[in-house]
Amino acid sequence: MQKKSTKNIRLAFLLNFIFAIIELVGGFYTNSIAIITDSLHDFGDSISILVSWGLERKSERQPNKNYTYGYGRFSVLGALICSIFLLATSIIAVAGAIPRLFTPADIDYNGVLILAVLGFMVNGVAVLKTSRNHSLNERAISLHMLEDVLGWAAVLVVGIVMKIFNLPILDPILSILIAIFISFNVLKNIKKIFEVFLEKSPTDINMDDLKKHILSNNNIRDIHHIHLWSLDGVNKYITLHAIISKDIAREDIVAIKSFIKTELAEHGISHSSIEIEFEDEECDGPECHVNAENTGGGAHFGHNHNH
Repeated sequence: MQKKSTKNIRLAFLLNFIFAIIELVGGFYTNSIAIITDSLHDFGDSISILVSWGLERKSERQPNKNYTYGYGRFSVLGALICSIFLLATSIIAVAGAIPRLFTPADIDYNGVLILAVLGFMVNGVAVLKTSRNHSLNERAISLHMLEDVLGWAAVLVVGIVMKIFNLPILDPILSILIAIFISFNVLKNIKKIFEVFLEKSPTDINMDDLKKHILSNNNIRDIHHIHLWSLDGVNKYITLHAIISKDIAREDIVAIKSFIKTELAEHGISHSSIEIEFEDEECDGPECHVNAENTGGGAHFGHNHNH
């Protein structure tokens, strides 16, 4: 999935950069300062997407002694950079549109309509390629492209309306609405990014349901010291302690570990570390069962782990 994300982001960069050049030429041809300004905005977008593409490629590297968990979070870093840049450009777009509410600008709508159709098609392809969101980084790029698609759709609608009615104020109104819509989605994406960095447990996994499935094995007495997190918003990791009977055979222990790993995989957890404990074995740490009277029994879900 990482390689698919890299290819999709690369395509988004190429389409955005090439169209920015076309848009700059078209802006001068139609004498539209709005399109010229947007072309410069797209060049800035291209730089942001290029950075995200580089970080996405780096995230594909294999783990080593310096990055034992791999480079997956470089992809999340790219998503953060791209999201902040997109949020900033949305604010700039609103700031630029507000004055036009009072003094709407006149432009050559015949040329703009041609650019609008072309811009909608080019950016639409990029949105379709990145809309599957294999990574948070790809989602951020998809929002970049969606902003442009909606922007050109708005230009197209305004251009058609302007052919019939003299309502230039529609242009800044639609621009502001689009910027608000994009900003809302960007903030949601930033929230998910920070949850990954802060190692919050993935919300799509029900811990109670996971525990119930694991404890359906009669040889497993309990599980505790559970730490669940996501490395990059896609791949999920877990560590846990499983308590078993002290007189269990070795082959049964192997079967128990295999059973737990199967259950974890069915819940979308790609990497796990399982520590087997016997009923009479002491476990050090605040999340362990030292004894029943101190812990009160049951499984404990902690998040103080060291990578």
